[in-house]
Amino acid sequence: MSRIETFNPATAEKLTSYDTMSESEAFAKIDACHAAFLDWRKKTHEERAPYLKAIAEKLREHQDELADLMTREMGKLRSSGGDEIALCAALFDYSADQGPSKLADEQRDLGNGQKGLITYQPIGVIYSVQPWNFPFYQPVRVLAAALIAGNGCVLKHASISSGSALRLREICIEAGLPEDLFQVLLIDHDTSDKVITHDKVRGVTMTGSDKAGAHIGTKAAAALKKTVLELGSNDAYLVLGDADIETAVKFSVQGRLYNNGQTCVNAKRFIVAEKVYDAFVPAFVEAMKNIDMGDPMKDSTQLGPLSSLEQRDKVADQVRESVKNGAEILCGGEVPDREGAYYPATVLANVTPGMPAYDDEIFGPVASVIRAKDDEDAMRIANDSRYGLGGGIFSQDEERAVELAKKYFDTGMVRINSFGAAHPDMPFGGVKNSGYGREHGGFGMHEFVNAKAIFRP
Repeated sequence: MSRIETFNPATAEKLTSYDTMSESEAFAKIDACHAAFLDWRKKTHEERAPYLKAIAEKLREHQDELADLMTREMGKLRSSGGDEIALCAALFDYSADQGPSKLADEQRDLGNGQKGLITYQPIGVIYSVQPWNFPFYQPVRVLAAALIAGNGCVLKHASISSGSALRLREICIEAGLPEDLFQVLLIDHDTSDKVITHDKVRGVTMTGSDKAGAHIGTKAAAALKKTVLELGSNDAYLVLGDADIETAVKFSVQGRLYNNGQTCVNAKRFIVAEKVYDAFVPAFVEAMKNIDMGDPMKDSTQLGPLSSLEQRDKVADQVRESVKNGAEILCGGEVPDREGAYYPATVLANVTPGMPAYDDEIFGPVASVIRAKDDEDAMRIANDSRYGLGGGIFSQDEERAVELAKKYFDTGMVRINSFGAAHPDMPFGGVKNSGYGREHGGFGMHEFVNAKAIFRP
């Protein structure tokens, strides 16, 4: 039997190890989840809501402990770990408060004396495959919606976040959730493929790379299972010709370095109109140079390690390949001589198609600066991507920026003169190779339900 080992990326210290489950052990947990679902589905939305409220309170109660755990497992800044737990609690609260109305039966007048009833019924066990970059938030945004809708959930978390996955389940049980309704599977990829085809798994949702999404989506499609895929991106942030430079620099730095640069909706490509290029780029580079990189447990640290040495080396390779093809390093760009999976805040200029810095997602603190002739050219470059998850526009003409975002930005989410990752009341998801389906904002609650039509005379 293979084992999962976890390490602190800041120190390389071994944390713990876990036995992976056999296929029969994993399937037994799915069967148990399905059995719990058969009871859970009988409850009304109003009866389920208090369970979610109780989980939210337990998360808040253990906020410091959980923030410490995330920092140890994947290097998240300790100062931002509490924010992640607060968001998780808010998602459970939102689902509890809004779920009963958003999932309520709908009456339809069909004419000729006929009446219709639309009811949103749960479908069963949802298989959730999640990455390490937000160890609690990623599973929670699936779990909260699944539970209020009446479904069960089994989670395969990234191996380096195994401790967070198991602790989340403990928290839910401590809060009173039926023990088998939410299960954690410590399994390898081959077993995961078999879980997708399990007859009691009714839906599959995954967050990760487009390559992994294509694999899971293909397996699920072959088994006729519905999927929601939230995949990677190389989000473009446009600095238009009338942008306020101070605002653009502030949120560009924040957007590129949020979560140590390891977020699907990080600002990654900075497309700068010629008119303001010489004002924005030096200011941006100076701000990135002054970032304090160090121990993620310290409140003063602005940039911690990447999640692993493997992830650090991948980012370094992408930078080297981009430079080899003509990109210019304006700051950073070298692996520091220190213990841990650290990589500095980096800015690349002269970024063109054919480079990883232009074409691919760099999951680390590396900003790609691309010069545009004007605002129209900036939008063209922004959409010149196989991805379409998030993006942003910096402009002093807010109404024009909104119109550009609505009609021309080929992406699922757009920020105007700001940066942020997610909000419980707004849909989260993308287009093109960034996946399909939506979470949050009530949309996630409807992804895995049976919208059942009942006709009445």
